[in-house]
Amino acid sequence: MHWIIHWRWEALVETIFVQVKCGPGSAYSVAQTLADMDGVSEVYSVSGLYDLLAKCYLLDDDDVGRFVNHRIQSVAGIRDTQTIITFNAFS
Repeated sequence: MHWIIHWRWEALVETIFVQVKCGPGSAYSVAQTLADMDGVSEVYSVSGLYDLLAKCYLLDDDDVGRFVNHRIQSVAGIRDTQTIITFNAFS
């Protein structure tokens, strides 16, 4: 018996963006810690209400809440976060 497996990258991962507010003087160290974290693809410094924007890829069966609460928010220097869950990517 032969099994044929078809899959698409989009079906395996979920993309989220996490806006991060840092304590005074901690943005660079927080950015580096996040950038080194599994699941975090890119970290940008941004202007506005938040200091950083992290682009994250999670497996479909990963719990977004646990990832944000236990991984992201536990980083020293983070004061607040806001999570954006995506639905579709257009190109």
